[in-house]
Amino acid sequence: MVGTVEEAVAGIGDGALLAVGGFGLCGVPQVLIDGVLASGATDLAIASNNCGVDEAGLGVLLMAGRIRKMFSSYVGENKEFARQFLSGELEVELMPQGTLAEKLRAGGSGIAAFFTQAGVGTQIAEGGLPRKYDADGGIAVASPTKEVREFDHGGNTTEFVLEEAIVADFALVHALKADVYGNLVFNKAARNFNPLAAMAGKVCIVQAEEVVGPGELDPDEIHLPGVYVHRILPVGTDIAKPIEKRTVTAADTDAREGGN
Repeated sequence: MVGTVEEAVAGIGDGALLAVGGFGLCGVPQVLIDGVLASGATDLAIASNNCGVDEAGLGVLLMAGRIRKMFSSYVGENKEFARQFLSGELEVELMPQGTLAEKLRAGGSGIAAFFTQAGVGTQIAEGGLPRKYDADGGIAVASPTKEVREFDHGGNTTEFVLEEAIVADFALVHALKADVYGNLVFNKAARNFNPLAAMAGKVCIVQAEEVVGPGELDPDEIHLPGVYVHRILPVGTDIAKPIEKRTVTAADTDAREGGN
C-alpha cells in the first residue's frame, strides 16, 4: 500500500513501456495517469486499447507530448492523436482488439508468442501498415511481415499468424476494490482491459476506490489475484469519472425540457 500518487508512480522514467487499463474513459486509472504526467516522464510507449480523448484518459499525456508510441486497437475520438500520428510525431502499432488482449494476457502468463487467425490475409500479417509517418507524409516505419503457418484446427487446415506477447515495465489499472494482499475486484464494464494490463506489467500499480482487510473479499468475487499486484493507491469513491459520450432517453429529454 502507498499513501501518495508520487509513491505509486515512483520509478516510471523516460522511455518506459506502460500497460494501461480502460476502454474509452471507462475504468481508466486517471489518478495514476495524472501522476505520471506530474512526474515529468516522457518518451513513453503505452499499450492500451485507445488513447483516451483530448482532455481525459491517456489524452492528457498525449497532449503534453509525453508519448512516443502507442500499441492500440482503436484510435478514434481523439483529434490530437490523429494529428500527431499523421504529422510523424507519434508511432502507432495497430492490431485487432482480441490480439491486443491476448498479447497482454500472454505477457503476464509467461507465453512469448501465440498464433491467431485474426489478421490473416491482411496487412496485419503481410506487413506494410504505416506505423510512423515522416514530416512529408511518407511512411517512415511500416509494419513487418509476420510468420503465417497452417495448423489442423477443428478438422480443417487453417492459416494462423504469429503474434508476440507484450511485457510492460509498469501497469496502471483501476479497481473498484482491493484487499491488502492486492486481490482485485472490478466494477462491471470497468473491468475491460484492466486485468490484462495488470498481468502484463513487471510492476503493477493499482488505484483502488476501496481497500479492505484480509478475508473481506469473497474468493469467488475476486477478478485478479494479488500475485500480479505490487502497489495499491487508495483513491476513494468520489474521484472524477467523465463520460465520453453522454446519452439520455427520450423520456429524460422530455423531463428536462418540461415535457410529459
